[in-house]
Amino acid sequence: MRHGAGIDPPNRFETVHREADLEHLQWDQEHLGALGHRKIEYIADSSKSIVAENRSPDIPFRYSVNPYRGCAHGCAYCYARPSHEFLGLSAGLDFETKIIVKHDAPRLFSDFLARPSWVPEPINFSGVTDCYQPAEREFRLTRGCLEVAAECRQPISIVTKNALIVRDLPILSRMAQEGLVHVYVSITTLDPELARDMEPRTSIPSARLRAIEMLSDAGVGVGVMAAPIIPGLNDSELPGILRAARNAGASTAGYVLLRLPLSVEPVFAEWLKRTRPELVERVLGRVSATRDGRLNDSQWGRRMVGDGEIAEQIRSLFRVFQRQLGLDTALPPHRCDLFQPPKSRSGQMRLF
Repeated sequence: MRHGAGIDPPNRFETVHREADLEHLQWDQEHLGALGHRKIEYIADSSKSIVAENRSPDIPFRYSVNPYRGCAHGCAYCYARPSHEFLGLSAGLDFETKIIVKHDAPRLFSDFLARPSWVPEPINFSGVTDCYQPAEREFRLTRGCLEVAAECRQPISIVTKNALIVRDLPILSRMAQEGLVHVYVSITTLDPELARDMEPRTSIPSARLRAIEMLSDAGVGVGVMAAPIIPGLNDSELPGILRAARNAGASTAGYVLLRLPLSVEPVFAEWLKRTRPELVERVLGRVSATRDGRLNDSQWGRRMVGDGEIAEQIRSLFRVFQRQLGLDTALPPHRCDLFQPPKSRSGQMRLF
């Protein structure tokens, strides 16, 4: 099994770190190979809530639903990796092989929407990890949450890089008819070899384009997210990604510059050295040129787009092709006036 990470970087919250001493096993290639090919574990989660509130001004939504923690897609660059450290796990191999499953997600989502204080506004699916990652094939928690949203006419947005989303096309199509859903498909590269190395268990690029086409044909408002753009690796593909997405039916586009917060940096650097050693100096040099000489900048207003000459070139390139291809208009606003609270499981009707 391929992994994006090749290491388990130290957990920043732990005072004791372990360092593997494998020198005496250097001839045991079978054992050494197995260390980097872990099976995926699914761990039950007992959270009492499912909707998280975002307070970052860089993020265009306030509330999000994440049925899973960790992500088996294994993207080497994933900004969510450090979130696994809050669980006492690592941002490396643990993040993509120890997946926390919120089995009660649909019920918790329904309970949230039933709150008398809830004033309807769009809720984003996949604010942290991809809600259509491989675990969804087995657990169908995103599907359950979609069914709750459809019943309540709760407006939602979805971001995913997995073509599994078309499984739920009947629900999404019905919601789209009432102006309740936006979908954004993330495409990082059109090169299937690079995608398989960098995003080992995501859908291949052609499958994502096909998903855009099927969503668009079903009347679902769909956009493309070219994210992340990695200077020196995939930035030259930006025009091709936008053009292919537009031809498939996307009607809007966005991009995000590579972010390497906290333990994402060593994971990405190790991946780059392991899979593209000839590009290490170029990529890391250009990334630091967009981050004021560092590999990451967490400052609001800059962390998604960077600064400096290279960042401005990427921004200009995106805007030119965004306008040229007609991808510079937003999707129609969600309708929030159709919302109906979920029916009580007890059968008791609401007084107000």
